[in-house]
Amino acid sequence: MAKGNNELPPEQQAELLETLKMRFEKNMNRHEGIEWASVQARLETKNEKLWSLNEMEATGGEPDVVGLDPETGEYIFYDCSAESPKGRRSVCYDREALEARKKHKPENSVMDMATAMGIELLTEEQYRELQKLGNFDLKTSSWVQTPENIRELGGALFCDRRYDTTFVYHNGADSYYGARGFRGSLRV
Repeated sequence: MAKGNNELPPEQQAELLETLKMRFEKNMNRHEGIEWASVQARLETKNEKLWSLNEMEATGGEPDVVGLDPETGEYIFYDCSAESPKGRRSVCYDREALEARKKHKPENSVMDMATAMGIELLTEEQYRELQKLGNFDLKTSSWVQTPENIRELGGALFCDRRYDTTFVYHNGADSYYGARGFRGSLRV
């Protein structure tokens, strides 16, 4: 998939850029006032970010531009797949939760996967922003960043959309389900 130094070969870069461009043009409501040419120019100078976007794409996240930070000039990408990315489900919250499980351990944790991919887990606020751009997680749910005080007590937060409303729930951080994954963000 990627070279050892987290760089995509030129042919993979071109393929990913074309996929991102098609998604960008198909979903203009997510990034009004942003031009693809500017996004592409920035991406072409950030190979390590292209690698992370490719990881998001490869795990089913369907990353797309959702904003521009006026202070830093960074484009903000979120996973915009209709449901929680398939390649990132059935994982507990973090390494501590994974190691605490006695039986039936999942293969990985959300925080370890996000770190390996070079992305950040969405916050509750970012998740709510995403839901303003469409209807996401109507059948699945997604882990979100959990405040330290909740995590210290063994819990973790996740969100979904039901009844035309975005809900935030809690679960043990060591739990995992086939319909729960996580969504990430990336600044480029």
